[in-house]
Amino acid sequence: MKKRVVVTGMGVAAPNAHGLDNYEQALRGGVSGIRFIPQLQELNFGCQIAGVPENFDEIRSSYFDREKLLSINDNIGYASVSAVDAWKDAGFNLNGDDDDTVDWDTGVIAGSGIGGMDTIASVIVPMINEGRVRRLGSRVVEQVMSSGTSARISGLLGTGNKVTSNSSACSTGNEAIIDAMWRIRTGLAKRMVAGGSEGATPYIWGGFDAMRVLSRKFNENPAAGSRPLSASACGFVPGSGGAMLVLEELETALARGARIYAEILGGYVNCGGQRMGGSMTAPNPEGVKRCIRGAVADAGIDPAEVDAINGHLTATYADPHEVKNWAEALERNPGNFPYIQSTKSLIGHCLGGAGAVECVAVVLELYKGFLHPSINSEDVHAEIEKFASKIPQQCLEVPELKIIAKAGFGFGDVNSCLIFKKWEKNNTN
Repeated sequence: MKKRVVVTGMGVAAPNAHGLDNYEQALRGGVSGIRFIPQLQELNFGCQIAGVPENFDEIRSSYFDREKLLSINDNIGYASVSAVDAWKDAGFNLNGDDDDTVDWDTGVIAGSGIGGMDTIASVIVPMINEGRVRRLGSRVVEQVMSSGTSARISGLLGTGNKVTSNSSACSTGNEAIIDAMWRIRTGLAKRMVAGGSEGATPYIWGGFDAMRVLSRKFNENPAAGSRPLSASACGFVPGSGGAMLVLEELETALARGARIYAEILGGYVNCGGQRMGGSMTAPNPEGVKRCIRGAVADAGIDPAEVDAINGHLTATYADPHEVKNWAEALERNPGNFPYIQSTKSLIGHCLGGAGAVECVAVVLELYKGFLHPSINSEDVHAEIEKFASKIPQQCLEVPELKIIAKAGFGFGDVNSCLIFKKWEKNNTN
């Protein structure tokens, strides 16, 4: 029998809040983390707004000593702070640096879409071009190697199971959680710390600005810039941040009396092959529907049991197509369609960190029984106007909320979908 997997800890560093309590309040209040970024104006970006966690240098410095900070850039920092928070939230203590104990039952999967581009662009390239290679120091490799994030978290927590970093564009965070779920399911680990992050830098966002897929019309009104599901959507707002979740085998969690936030019933990952309308930047509709159906089947539920959808929904032309794909995949019409929301309306698109930051939102919603609003969607896109009543415009208290589907669709025509269920104490059979 496959092991059941539950969420016992979470940490988040989002553009609109750091920490679970603050994040919950920001979600409930529809608080935007999108702000004007003067540097983007100076660099002649069309989009001059972004979602960036506030006061993060101060936050990071309160977690790590000077020596550790030498190896922790923004991307690794968002994930590391979130991992420490999640670990403590799950009821575990951090061992000191002089403690040789290794937790062989716990692993880490921490991904990013692009990673340490800020370190490469602002430190490595200028110093090498100036002939100052010897002045780079020994810490830059840790900050730019793809596995630097998971390695840093493993060192902080002393984990000895599988430790790796994944990368699948905007699907990264979801896929990390799905991979971690499977490792626990098959009995290869008791628990996994999983999620994603992305640094805040114009050197990551510049390529998207050049593609003209970023929001350009709301530089003077940043909070209105991220408009998923809206007729006036004009591209996504770049974001940054990170989140980590502690996933745990149900038996282990129960045995230690852990608080359980939610159960992960299932997940699925696939690719549309860049065929049938799919491309490097657009999803194959058939691939999306197969992914959603695969997750539902893996969860062992009926499509009618899905109460809400936390979509990918980035505020591009793809939003109406995504809603229609959900309707077909779940065999639901506008009359019985689940609620559908976009956390990106509040935080922008955190790229490799998006799935994890948004999964934390989903788990909080199930745990506390609410659905946050999808702000800036009052003018619902004409193609999905029939679904307008299913898009929360204000925070909804939904104590009967049981199952939320969370999706992520990324560059390369890659798809991921997770099915989360509210944890009920009598649901141990």
